[in-house]
Amino acid sequence: MSEPDRVLLEGPHSRLRELLLLLRAGRDFVRGFRGLHFVGPCVTVFGSARFDEHHRYYGLAREVGAAVSRLGFTVMTGGGPGVMEGANRGAREAGGRSVGCNVELPFEQSPNPYLDRWVTCRYFFVRKVLLVKYSYAFIVLPGGFGTLDELAEALTLIQTRKILQFPIVLMGVDYWTPFTGMMHRMVEAGTISPGDLDLMLVTDSVPDAMAHLEKYAIQNFGLTKRKVPKPSKILGETPLME
Repeated sequence: MSEPDRVLLEGPHSRLRELLLLLRAGRDFVRGFRGLHFVGPCVTVFGSARFDEHHRYYGLAREVGAAVSRLGFTVMTGGGPGVMEGANRGAREAGGRSVGCNVELPFEQSPNPYLDRWVTCRYFFVRKVLLVKYSYAFIVLPGGFGTLDELAEALTLIQTRKILQFPIVLMGVDYWTPFTGMMHRMVEAGTISPGDLDLMLVTDSVPDAMAHLEKYAIQNFGLTKRKVPKPSKILGETPLME
């Protein structure tokens, strides 16, 4: 856990310290909103930071990033290495826009080199809000606890109608089979509804994933399929906010 999150969650503090924590979180939100306001409709790609460029899931993420860009979306990730870097790299190579929401961590925290814009958040919960706020769809590749947390967050927000029913695609059938099996057990136990299973598409096919996005994101929400322009040279490839 990062130092800011650990301090925030270690229990009650003095009123002054609690106020300072609140102000820091508010500053995180303001920076994020300002930095990402004009990035255009996004698709957020989640996945592990631990796969290098020779791993098949990195290659899959790269293919996904390029395909999402060709649909006209901005590719958004957590801004780090691994799957995130692969998706951002694919977007860059396809001529699309590539953005990231990084977070301060003791490891795996450096922004990858394929970002046109990024923001760096002090708190995890702020980062999760930003990754959801600007996206019309979520593509989830294999990952660990953080990826599961982000996936569960998106599913819960859609299930409870806190956000619209944006499409969610799980890439990597073999990896996600135990998770989908657990969801079927939840239906049997009555802890989720059968209709909740319809919130996701599980596939290995990038064309099938893009067809799903085109139907349930572009058509459902009346988006115009167009090429998203890259940032101007004035902005360059630098962070909007640190």
